[in-house]
Amino acid sequence: MPTLKLHLDDEEFAPVHRLAESLHVRDEDVAYAALNRMMLKQESPDVRADVVYTREWRKTNLPKWGDAARGVHIYESKEDEASELR
Repeated sequence: MPTLKLHLDDEEFAPVHRLAESLHVRDEDVAYAALNRMMLKQESPDVRADVVYTREWRKTNLPKWGDAARGVHIYESKEDEASELR
């Protein structure tokens, strides 16, 4: 049987895992359901464009549904080191 490997950052895996736990299914079941929904709409120009677009932005960004542990807003909301030393 052929196998697909999906490599996720921790921030991407955590919400998938939480969803799987809440549904009492495996992480793989969530991934397969997402793939199934996308494949059922594969002829849609929007879906096809999204696959190509996602490939590009994923190189440097997290998805909107991912945990924001590395998000820029976290750094922007922190005080400067000089302020923290006062």
